[in-house]
Formats: sequence, C-alpha cells, structure tokens
Amino acid sequence: MELGVTVGGAVNRIDAAGESFDFVEFGLAESTGVPETAESDLQAACERHDLELAIHLPFKQVVATAVPELNDGILDYQCRLLSWAGEMGATKAVLHATVRNPSDTDLRPTFADQLAEIVSIGREAGVEVVVENVGHQRRGLPLSVLGDIAEEVDAPVCFDLGHAYMEGGNDAVDRFLGNHADRVSHLHVHDARGRGDTHIPLGAGEIDYDQLGDHLHGFDGTVAIEVFSDDLSLLEDTAERVRTVLG
Repeated sequence: MELGVTVGGAVNRIDAAGESFDFVEFGLAESTGVPETAESDLQAACERHDLELAIHLPFKQVVATAVPELNDGILDYQCRLLSWAGEMGATKAVLHATVRNPSDTDLRPTFADQLAEIVSIGREAGVEVVVENVGHQRRGLPLSVLGDIAEEVDAPVCFDLGHAYMEGGNDAVDRFLGNHADRVSHLHVHDARGRGDTHIPLGAGEIDYDQLGDHLHGFDGTVAIEVFSDDLSLLEDTAERVRTVLG
C-alpha cells in the first residue's frame, strides 16, 4: 500500500506535506491545459521529495451525454489530458463517474462505452484510470450502477469513503465494498457527517472506517488522504488510522 495526499492544484502544498507521504494527487483545473509554470513546478516538487504522482482529471467534465458529437469531444479532451499525465510520469488518473443526466437510464450504456474507451486511452498512455464514486452529487451515477458498470467494462475504481457515506451512510460503504472490493485500486479517505460536513479528518465524523479493514485488509493499492486542511498533524493522523485499519 502507498499513502499519498491530495493537493488540489496547489503545488506549494507538496512542500508542506511531501516528507510524510509516498505520492501526491494533483488536481487539473477546469481549463484547456496546464500552465507551463505549474508543470515545471510540479515536476520539481515531486523530484525534491521523491514523490510519485497521481492526477485528478477535471471534475466538472461529464463522461457521457446524449449527443454523440459531444461524447467524441469528451474522449478527445480526456486523451489529451491523459497523454500529458503519462508524459509527467503519473501512475493513476481519477475520473468522476458523471453523466449529463443520471436519471436518464438510456445514458448508462453510453457511459459504459465512454468509460471503457477512457480507460483504454489511459492504458496506452501508461496511466491507470480509476473511476470515482460521486453519487451524492447532482450528475453522479449511483454507487450500485457504478459498481455494475465497472465490473462490465473491467474498470478500476477509486472508492471515495466520504462520498459513499454521503450517498447512503455506512450501509452504502459496507454494501459497495462487499460487492466490489476487488475493483478498488485507489482510495480517497476522509470523514464526513450527515449534516453536510465532508473532507474532515478520520475520527471527526460519523463514518465507521473500520469497514475498510473488514473488506480491504492488506490492501496493496494507493490511498490518497483527501482531508481539506494544511495542518500536517491532522493529515498524518488520518494516514496512521488508515495504516491501522488496512494493516
């Protein structure tokens, strides 16, 4: 298991947390490209701390729509970003499981086709694309649908613990991992509360995070601590709790 930390698009956060983790997960902005200054700074920061790199693809971009021409454009866009990620040496790229209208069940086969193609594009670029559950969000596919599609197209999953809790509580966490733990290659770990608080340190919320150990003990994938704080002690405490439950 490798433990990392999400830094959003803030390269300066890497220097603050780099010595405590194995990799960083850098978020791409909702723009047409990555500024050359950010690219060089990102490379330098990772080299300075001997860190591996993961990428979070732009989260506002849906994977599938009802319009074929738009879907083709989405694939072209993701191809360009994944090619860049491969050139940067990124090992994984996180993709939100979103569609233009999640209640439109006719879009689900289209999402499956699009996801399969994006995963294939990533493989060609040397990057493992992991699809993340965001069923609590307006355009996110439900956990059960995502699990079935991931199995169908052989797509690795980024299981976001807090997102799953916000969608359906601890039962949703237990149910998804009980059915699809073998799909999980990457974890986003943070705590949450039903009132809407999320991305807080483990132990500060309502999630029964021992369930990670129940289903993923001995996990040999990657775990990104996604706590929205610059307090290194809080990030390290969550990392230690993850080490304990996952063994």
